[in-house]
Amino acid sequence: DNSPEFIPQCRTCRRQAREQSGEADHHEGLSSDEELTPTEVDEFQKGKDNVLEDSRKIFEDVHADFCDIRKILLKFQEWKEKFPDSYCDAYISFCLPKLLNPLIRVQLISWNPLEQNFTELEEMPWFRAIEEFSDAENVSES
Repeated sequence: DNSPEFIPQCRTCRRQAREQSGEADHHEGLSSDEELTPTEVDEFQKGKDNVLEDSRKIFEDVHADFCDIRKILLKFQEWKEKFPDSYCDAYISFCLPKLLNPLIRVQLISWNPLEQNFTELEEMPWFRAIEEFSDAENVSES
C-alpha cells in the first residue's frame, strides 16, 4: 500500500529500527528503500562483469576491417571518391547511422557518465572517426 499515510509510518518504523540497532551511517533525507545490500551490489557487479566479458567476444570472429569504425568509414570514403554516382544513389548518409549503431553501442557498454573519470563522448575514437569522415564529406562536396 503506497497511500500517503502509509509512507510516513514506514519511515517511522525504519527510523526506530535504526535507532534501536545503533546504525549511525544513515543520512536523513535519503531513502533506505534505495539503499542496496552488499549482496545486491555483488550481484550487480557480477552481472555487469559478465555483460562486459560477453561484449568483448561479440566481434572476435569478425575481420578487423569490418569491426573498426575508422576502417569502415575509410571504405565508404574510397567508394565515394571512386564511384560518386553510385555512392550518392545508395543514400549512404542515411545508411551509416544504422550500420555503425551496433559498433558504437558495444563501445558504449562500459561508458558511465556518472563516474568521476569518465571519457567525454567527443574524445572517444569512434566519435572522432565519424567527425573526420563528416568533415571530409563536407570538404569534398564544397
